[in-house]
Amino acid sequence: MDMEKDLQTFIHIFKALQQEEKDCPVTESVDPEDLLKQLDLSLADEPMANDAFNENLKKLVLKTPKTASNRFYNQLFAGRKSKAILGELLAVVLNNSMYTYKVGGPQVCVEKEIIKQICSKIGYGENSGGTFPTGGSMANFMGLMMARDKFDSSIREKGVQQTLIAYSSSESHYSMAKNASFSGIGRNNVRYIAADSDGKMRADVLEAQIKTDIANGLSPFFVNATAGTTVLGVYDPIIELSEVCQRYNIWLHIDAALGGAVMFNEQYKYLLAGSEYSDSLAFNAHKMLGVPLSCSMILVRDKKYLYQSFSNDADYLYQGHNDDYNLGKMSIQCGRRNDALKFWTLWKSVGTEGLAKIVDYQFQLSKVAHDYIEQHPDYTVYSQSPSVTICFNYKNIDPKWLCNALYEQQQIMVGYGAQGDTTFIRSVAINTSNKKVDMLEFFTILEAFVAQNKAVLLSE
Repeated sequence: MDMEKDLQTFIHIFKALQQEEKDCPVTESVDPEDLLKQLDLSLADEPMANDAFNENLKKLVLKTPKTASNRFYNQLFAGRKSKAILGELLAVVLNNSMYTYKVGGPQVCVEKEIIKQICSKIGYGENSGGTFPTGGSMANFMGLMMARDKFDSSIREKGVQQTLIAYSSSESHYSMAKNASFSGIGRNNVRYIAADSDGKMRADVLEAQIKTDIANGLSPFFVNATAGTTVLGVYDPIIELSEVCQRYNIWLHIDAALGGAVMFNEQYKYLLAGSEYSDSLAFNAHKMLGVPLSCSMILVRDKKYLYQSFSNDADYLYQGHNDDYNLGKMSIQCGRRNDALKFWTLWKSVGTEGLAKIVDYQFQLSKVAHDYIEQHPDYTVYSQSPSVTICFNYKNIDPKWLCNALYEQQQIMVGYGAQGDTTFIRSVAINTSNKKVDMLEFFTILEAFVAQNKAVLLSE
């Protein structure tokens, strides 16, 4: 009975949230110290009365930023997919850990089916495999670890004995530096390769740097390409980079956390051309496909490297079935939540064709925005279509001030980014609940806000 009552509470709060998203799409900006005065977040010895608990919980939810509203254009996720949420809720209720078939049962098979299908989309062969880590940063870390251990398998026992060098674009995700630190490679041993004017890593600069490092007695072992850079949404030239890696026997990893979803769409999958030549690839279904956070994968062309880097025997845990179904043998984690079911329920309900339509629609929304800013002289555009990110400035107004002011005045939640010395507004077209009119309203609101704040802008 308690569970049924709590589910009714959930439905009541969710309906209130939906209404709040319509009435007030951007949550009020409140400093943490003031927010703590408005909400009772304290934990006490005595329980809170049920009615008070429910009301307090509702208030907490309604004070939280609304990532599914049509005014949320911030970092790289947005919206809701109901079938995916259904899978997420059922995964929570089932509460299986995904390390063995014994405790995961058919959920293990669900994960394996997703991995098999994704590997096929990438172009990997029969020996491929993968797993679901906690996020894109962890997926990139696992790619780095497999590359390290392939280069020198003794590192697992003895530690790093030589100076290993990793390469990544100057426009790549910030996890590269952290992962170099975690893995013992060292932050100073990451070479950030210059990007061209479009934001793509230059293969010629990469090769020149590799030659220099080899001549200096160093050990190049890993190249990180990006399929959908964090700021501009650009795809590195994977084929060119793979040719460099093959010449020097270097592991090629693709960080496709943002842009990997194009694998489902015939029109846009060319952006991932050459991915079949990579050794590993990271992909987040919680970005372009709208699956609830977190839904990340690391795929590898030869799954033996997952076992080589992450397998460890444990008699108390692995007590039946072969290792192919004991997923803990290829994971960096032991206890691991079921992040696959929510992706499976979405995919199963809409089919691969439905996933392709989700991707296509996001590029359509992005094109609406790009077309608008390119047709209006008050805007300067920095991103290029096709990309689900839209980077621009308006009337040379400080983008940091404008983004913060729009948020503080509950108009739009959007962030800013930079390429080189240039900072700009960075919007994303990832919420497939939005329509063309919503994308255009974004600019209407922004322009009206600037007009209403002329006095403030003139005083800056």
